[in-house]
Amino acid sequence: MDGLISIYKRELKGYFATPVAYVFLVIFLFFCGFLSFQSGFFEAGQATLRQFFDHMPMLFLFFVPAIAMRLWAEERRTNSIEQLFTLPLTTTQAVLAKFLAALTVLALALFLTFPMVITVAYLGDPDPGPIITGYIGSLLLAGVYLAIGSFFSAATKNQVIAFILSIVACGLFLYAGSPNVLRLLAGTFSSGLAEAMETLSIRTRFEAVLRGVIELRDIFFFVLLTAGWLSASILLIEERKAA
Repeated sequence: MDGLISIYKRELKGYFATPVAYVFLVIFLFFCGFLSFQSGFFEAGQATLRQFFDHMPMLFLFFVPAIAMRLWAEERRTNSIEQLFTLPLTTTQAVLAKFLAALTVLALALFLTFPMVITVAYLGDPDPGPIITGYIGSLLLAGVYLAIGSFFSAATKNQVIAFILSIVACGLFLYAGSPNVLRLLAGTFSSGLAEAMETLSIRTRFEAVLRGVIELRDIFFFVLLTAGWLSASILLIEERKAA
């Protein structure tokens, strides 16, 4: 446990020791504000953050891989990964420490959007339920994207390649349940396959959370998907260590 905490602190400090975290936070907050209060928000006449949360899957599709791409690719490129594993910690602890450090940065980014909640509350009387579940769902979504990014960062030394592969993989899960994809699968293969793909859709689960009621099956989906990709990262790194 001491090794996990040590690596977590080192990674978190590393984000803020360079302009990486600050640039990420500024750009992320800019796009959050711009997309949430663009044309249509005031005309709707409703005090809600639904438009903000609706854009979250697409915003995270690019921002989370940008954070995740350096998790392991940089360690492998500089060969510092060998030094890392001379410390008294397991591969599982190292993967979790890096994951939690990056997730902390993403959680901070979400926390810094809280003035938007204050703004909406000032303009009207929003329902707190969808706002609370929206933030919970956004953090769970970030965890899934981050776990996917961790795997591809461990798979290559090149951060750009890790970034692109992460976007593609996250995009597949995001658009698996889109109407066009489902119609294509149902028409080409079978309706059963289309239904199976819809259950794997991140967007479908995320939109269910945004309704203001969190079901255990949706929580399990995000947690299991995150755990699955982190486990794949651990196995991949273990294999590279043994090679």
